[in-house]
Amino acid sequence: MAREIVLDTETTGIDPKQGHRLIEVGCIEIEDLIPTGRTFHSFVDPERLIDPDAIRVHGITDAKVRGAPKFREVVGDLMAFIGDAPIIAHNAAFDRGFIDHECGLCRHAVLPASRWIDTLALAQKRFPGMANSLDALCRRFKISLTERTLHGALIDARLLAEVYLELRGGKARALDLSAVRGPTTAETVAAGGYGPRPRPLEPRSTEAERLAHVALLSKVLKDRSLWAAYGVET
Repeated sequence: MAREIVLDTETTGIDPKQGHRLIEVGCIEIEDLIPTGRTFHSFVDPERLIDPDAIRVHGITDAKVRGAPKFREVVGDLMAFIGDAPIIAHNAAFDRGFIDHECGLCRHAVLPASRWIDTLALAQKRFPGMANSLDALCRRFKISLTERTLHGALIDARLLAEVYLELRGGKARALDLSAVRGPTTAETVAAGGYGPRPRPLEPRSTEAERLAHVALLSKVLKDRSLWAAYGVET
């Protein structure tokens, strides 16, 4: 089972090398491209003031994080939640830079760079020359932004999880018919919770229409027809 963690952060500014710090981290767990419902979220006391420009983006004020745990107090739970899974982030260099910086400050081992997957790079490869911000991708994939008036780590992680699933062909994956093996019988259908009708429905097609359908299947699909599994000769 492929387990992955979608992660987002909010910070006091844009560059940890200038002394900026993490103030919020949110994570979503997915397994085999399906969200499990398990999440991790924490505000973090940055031990410094938040830049006004950053507050305008995420709306997190100094008062909001006053009294929140320090990163050194949440890093153990964060890393336990992540485990050995790959980490999905949008513009991953930004989030990784802050997570690595905070880990360095509290002398915690950093996550290997090879485990980070950047959805921005995935989007740029799929949509070259187009706007590929998280907002732009949500609009492109028709993912609702109604919950999000400002940035927030857990909200953005939820949106990013949906975007990532789309980029990986998750809920929009094409139907894979190659998994069908052998004939489908009433017994196998019943095993899935459905059985034959006690009083079968009368066919609504005419004999001529059914013959034309068989001829079409034989001509177009040949031996790839799934109808043969249901007893329709082609």
